[in-house]
Amino acid sequence: MEQNNYQGAQQQPIGSGFNARSTANDVIQNINLTGKVAIVTGGNTGIGLETTKVLSLAGATVIVPARDIEKAKKNLEGIANIEIASMDLMSPTSIDAFTENFIASGRSLHVLINNAGIMWVPLRRDERGIESQLATNYFALFQLTSRLWSSLQKANGARVVNVSSHGHHFAPFNFDDPNFLHREYETLQGYGQSKTAVNLFSMELDVRGQSSYIRSYAVHPGSIGGTELGREAPLELFQKMGFVDGQGNMLPEVAASLKTVPQGAATTVWCATSPLLDHIGGVYCEDGDIAAISSDITDQKGITPYSLDKIHAQKLWELTEEMTGLRFNP
Repeated sequence: MEQNNYQGAQQQPIGSGFNARSTANDVIQNINLTGKVAIVTGGNTGIGLETTKVLSLAGATVIVPARDIEKAKKNLEGIANIEIASMDLMSPTSIDAFTENFIASGRSLHVLINNAGIMWVPLRRDERGIESQLATNYFALFQLTSRLWSSLQKANGARVVNVSSHGHHFAPFNFDDPNFLHREYETLQGYGQSKTAVNLFSMELDVRGQSSYIRSYAVHPGSIGGTELGREAPLELFQKMGFVDGQGNMLPEVAASLKTVPQGAATTVWCATSPLLDHIGGVYCEDGDIAAISSDITDQKGITPYSLDKIHAQKLWELTEEMTGLRFNP
């Protein structure tokens, strides 16, 4: 019988035993991934690198597609069971080339972790003219997943983990003008709608993938220190968000709330491997468990009801196919 998380039908914590302090190593204890194949986008920096390390230590072969091959080689040096391949998420042609090579290898794909993303950047557009946060954080993820679908099916039990963010609280998906053609660009709005799109896609993908034994999850890693994600954001934005003082120094209470990189990777790894999720999918997770529903952006927890809307999820799928020219019919 088909399950779904429409309107948050399964969106409640299950008492996993993990929390915000749990690390990726904690959640993967006693899990053996020998013989499994995983792809981790952005797997050579930040929480992606930690995810790659932990999956590799558990025995998985991990493919890391990267735009900067030399940087990836340097960052991944010494990690076993790693393959590096070229891919640029801002280039649909590059995504197709990567996926064609993987499909040609004939391998099953057991875990696809769409971890790479950008945040709070100036207005840019990809080669199709699509705003860069939407293009990178969502459309690239949709394309990559669709192109790898046959390999995920071949695994006869695969998981797709899409890294989202509490930042989805900044904005619902704007169906009238997703590409900022008729409204002023505001980077928080662009980021927010891109992550809302990830949530809606994850929920709908799970429904469509169940007949192929493919489950899908969206993940909020938490606020994490020591990553490259916010490198382009102006100081004024961090001040507006209440993260730093007038001199640009991080406020003590903010610093105290940040997760470490191993803690930031924990929920991704939990969603990718936990047997507790064998019969649950389409949910948004945080702190090593399924998140609660919440519209309170100041709480820093939970998923908004608009990210769980069935009509919006199905409408977004159709719009994505229309805007990208892709046909993805699991």
